[in-house]
Amino acid sequence: MYITVIAFQQMHGNKPLVLDGIIKLIKEPKNKYDTEAIACEMRHFGKIGYVANSTNTVIKGCMSSGRVFDKITDEYFAKIKFTKDNIAIAKILDSDEYIEEVENPESDVHYLLEQPQ
Repeated sequence: MYITVIAFQQMHGNKPLVLDGIIKLIKEPKNKYDTEAIACEMRHFGKIGYVANSTNTVIKGCMSSGRVFDKITDEYFAKIKFTKDNIAIAKILDSDEYIEEVENPESDVHYLLEQPQ
């Protein structure tokens, strides 16, 4: 599954959206603007934005946060595959890809896990 990530406008030239960057996806069911909101966090940056959920912002071929919301756990991971400005297309990691990331001691997954393995 692919998603569109809309990042906040970055200050001071910091650009968290880099190819193969790991994004932690966190459901926000109590978000006052969207009960299907999925926040995105990255190592060194914290919260960088949200998974797109509007027909105006979801890139063709990607799933909206509303379509992904019930398919993932409260915390999940994705890997950036394409970027342009403050928008990225990320692939949600399947179980084999997640295990591969966990087995890699250099992976940012280790810094983003609530309960490190």
